[in-house]
Amino acid sequence: MDRKRKEAGFVGLGLMGAPMAANLLAAGWAVSAWNRSPAALEEFEALGGSRMAGVAELRDKPVIVFMLPDLSYIEDASAGLLACWTAEPPAPGTAVVVMSSVSPSAVKNFGARVAAASGGNAVVVDAPVSGGTQGAADGTLAIMTGASEEDFQRLQPLFTAMGSTVRRLGPLGSGSLAKACNQLIVGTTTAALAEAAELAERSGMDVAALYEVLAGGLAGSRVLDIVGPRLAAKDYEPTGPAKFMHKDLSFVLDSAAAAGAAVPMATAGVGLYAELKRQGLGDRDLAVVRQTISNLSGINTTDNTAVTTN
Repeated sequence: MDRKRKEAGFVGLGLMGAPMAANLLAAGWAVSAWNRSPAALEEFEALGGSRMAGVAELRDKPVIVFMLPDLSYIEDASAGLLACWTAEPPAPGTAVVVMSSVSPSAVKNFGARVAAASGGNAVVVDAPVSGGTQGAADGTLAIMTGASEEDFQRLQPLFTAMGSTVRRLGPLGSGSLAKACNQLIVGTTTAALAEAAELAERSGMDVAALYEVLAGGLAGSRVLDIVGPRLAAKDYEPTGPAKFMHKDLSFVLDSAAAAGAAVPMATAGVGLYAELKRQGLGDRDLAVVRQTISNLSGINTTDNTAVTTN
């Protein structure tokens, strides 16, 4: 990738992808995007971006960012692109940047397939993010990168347009493992806060007051600051679907099995978020894990009626 050529393709203009692509535009990048929803593309065009009819049309871009729900979506979306590269390889140094939360082992396999299809001219870099929709909008995301040092340095201008904390963790797959560790902490901390809220409220305590005092002590955290108000208010309007936490914690289990590491918290978290999905709450905000725990208690805290769970 030519560091002086600030031109990129962007695939996936969802809750996170749209503000990330907008920040690239604001930083002076020429961005061409594809998204399944035409409405998102129209909004992107209004900001000065270009819309593509398909991912294959991005074949000549020096860098192509994917921000889709999982690697299976990326593999499907990139099939035509790889076919084009097989027929006519891209320029050497072309970068495919996976910014979604994906399996560390699967992204390595994807990297091998991209290298083969492109005649070795394209490289995959995994660079998942943390910071939520607010961080995406503010351009303050934490970006965890798996790449060679050379590729990481070449992509720094791209990353710094979207994030304020950008680190290389190691070779391809390392960024995804770091994100899995991030989700282990976020998912289990949110669940612990939800349990505390349920216990406090059922005992006659004010949850907001509890969180306020917790924030002033060792239990204070960014998770408490950001998710705590939604947990206290039982505000489950999605800033990102809770069902993805089950996927991300499953990646922790896979990585732990490969490394021979014990992960009891992740194991418990996978079970809890599987229950969240079974209760039909997967499309709500992560804070809805409080409702999941409430339902397991046999009482729906919204209307105080009995519920039945599997």
